[in-house]
Amino acid sequence: MKKTLLIMTLFIGIISMNAQTKEELEAQKAEKQAEADAATKEVEAIQAQIDALPGWHLSAFGTIGGSFSSFNNWYAQGSPNNDAGSIGFTVNANANLIQPKFFWRNALTTNLNWVKLDDRDDPTDEAGFVPTTDVFNISSLYGRNISKTWAVSALMEYRTTLLDNFNNPGYLDLGVGMTWTPITDLVVVIHPLNYNFVFADDDLIFESSLGAKIMVDYNKKIGDLNIKSNLSAFQSYESSDLSNWTWTNSLGYTIWKGIGIGFDFGLRSNKQEALNFALAQDPPTATGFDDVDNKLQSFYTAGISYKF
Repeated sequence: MKKTLLIMTLFIGIISMNAQTKEELEAQKAEKQAEADAATKEVEAIQAQIDALPGWHLSAFGTIGGSFSSFNNWYAQGSPNNDAGSIGFTVNANANLIQPKFFWRNALTTNLNWVKLDDRDDPTDEAGFVPTTDVFNISSLYGRNISKTWAVSALMEYRTTLLDNFNNPGYLDLGVGMTWTPITDLVVVIHPLNYNFVFADDDLIFESSLGAKIMVDYNKKIGDLNIKSNLSAFQSYESSDLSNWTWTNSLGYTIWKGIGIGFDFGLRSNKQEALNFALAQDPPTATGFDDVDNKLQSFYTAGISYKF
């Protein structure tokens, strides 16, 4: 009986020692984590001060995604002999000149993607890569500060495709107004006087017009996470049929030496593009702006991210 009690006492003691050791380790871990969080906040605060210093500030990151496959005599699918693949990449680059009395912000965003499905049993199909996602946007914003957060500004923004139908259509916005920068990472452009030049072969669908321009650009680095979000909207004073907006977003998480994982997605609404597509169908699916189905446009790319 005494031996049994002694063994039980030792067993309970060992459990208590392990539990106490675990609690002590968890307390040490919590203490170190608090110190690490505080250090991270200090680093971010210092980086924010660096970003606000006068001079040029350059940054770039993006995403590369792709997949490849080849099938031979795979009879369970409709094309048993085929080669397939996709490859795409995005680039988000900024070159900003910040001075006490003025700023000059320049940005480049592009997203290009190709896909391939070569049915080796069909000699008439497309054997090479075909462009799918095709986005190109470049902007330049100049502002003269009138207060800590407000500036009189002028904006140039150009949007088109590169791989297919270059500058058909292409959009060039030129306007003046005000820019609000409540924090270092956020820029809000409000230009009530803006002309939207539209370049296209079919000038019966695509028309240039005067309107208002709103652009919101957010760039933030949180630890190893890079975030960029841009909303560019044009509201035509002539007709809502000539208005358009585009919202693009990029996320890149660095894991090792600038390499990590990334995700990009975008949304767009453009009634002129929707009508142009509808009239090109056989038979046409619309007769004009009144009956066109202006569906929401979207894209996304996921893959390996990089940062310079």
